[in-house]
Amino acid sequence: MIATMLSCASPAASRARTAVPVERFLASIGVNTSFPDRGQSLEKTIDMLKFGGFRWVRAGIEGLSDDGPSTIRTMLKIHRATGVTFSWGLLSGGTDIAKLVATGRVLAQSSALLAFEGNNEPNNWPVTVDGVPGGGRGLSWQPVARLQQRLYAAVKADPQLARYPVWSISEAGAETDDVGLQFLTIPPRAGLALPAGTRFADAATLHNYPRRTTQSPLPDNLAWNAADPSVASQTDGLYGNYGSTWRNHFRGYSQADLDRLPRVTTETGITLSGIVDEETQGAMLLDIYLAQFARGVSNTSVYILRDRTDESGNQTFGFFRPDYTPRKAAVYLHNFTSILNRSGPGRRNAALDYEIIAQPDTVHDLALAGRGGRSLLIVWDELGHGEDHPVIDLKGKHAIAVYDPTVGARAILRMADCSHLQLSLTDHPVIIELN
Repeated sequence: MIATMLSCASPAASRARTAVPVERFLASIGVNTSFPDRGQSLEKTIDMLKFGGFRWVRAGIEGLSDDGPSTIRTMLKIHRATGVTFSWGLLSGGTDIAKLVATGRVLAQSSALLAFEGNNEPNNWPVTVDGVPGGGRGLSWQPVARLQQRLYAAVKADPQLARYPVWSISEAGAETDDVGLQFLTIPPRAGLALPAGTRFADAATLHNYPRRTTQSPLPDNLAWNAADPSVASQTDGLYGNYGSTWRNHFRGYSQADLDRLPRVTTETGITLSGIVDEETQGAMLLDIYLAQFARGVSNTSVYILRDRTDESGNQTFGFFRPDYTPRKAAVYLHNFTSILNRSGPGRRNAALDYEIIAQPDTVHDLALAGRGGRSLLIVWDELGHGEDHPVIDLKGKHAIAVYDPTVGARAILRMADCSHLQLSLTDHPVIIELN
């Protein structure tokens, strides 16, 4: 990345952007991980979470037991050592709501609970509820819906847990029959098996992996498109699960409702394969966290912290290799979160006035507010090949520092009185700190 100060540039209309507190963005950065029940060292897990700067972990009762090797005490140890909180779910095929609520209560008592989550991909892992199997590809999804309804009701009926959000199942778009899981609350006059007003969740859950491709070069905007809430999305995204379900096209929310629908992503990522090497993976995972947040996803968990060692197939999604050594993705994220953490929590309702002149459609931006009036402008490119050279009009003179997390956590450029900045961008973000 090359940054150059310009003495002049074409004028652009002034448009102040809302600057989100940097802490809110940092809090969105999560990860899936294995635990000791799947052969992953607890101590190494703690070390990896600290190194990456992750703020939350997707977890749940799958693999959890009273005697271990993974217990609720395992989660508390991780929380105390790293500060991460947990989304706490039934995960794959789980149905034990009583256990989920009881263990969630333990997490809440230690401020280690983030949210509850419904079943993981019941299209791939069916459930049995009241002796009736459901989910998959050939069964009714009524048991899945009733289980999620009961989970929501159990959490909201508990005085200690009622304030925590409940996230929906993942892959609601795979419904075989229209049981209403494409809604957080079944609307009036829906005419479904469960009555109108049935509450399933407070937020929609996505597994919106970027579209896999063997094209060389990579297509543009892979991360940006994966987070697209509209019908234009080329991935298994918000529209295909909550707008018009991808399997049988059951009608869900309108586009206007989708645009403001609370949503989280509990799985996304990219594996090393074909033309995706460590450099590409590392850059794209930064882009993913940014694109998801910028397009309305409040929490994003990437799959996975460390490559699975107890499963066959392609297991190279990890920030870390099986021997616990960091890939470039872990190093880049470490640099990225280190830079942002130094900026402090920031204030609400702050604004940053800037313009990206002749902004290419692969160049995206996010304004963040740090402490003491400090602002951060993150600009990233999702160009499959080549470079873009956007000019940033800062609407006045600022002392700036420019950071490239693929280079390190220290500034690569400092300027005392900068009003216009030209960047050379390829496939990853840069951070501009303004004072």
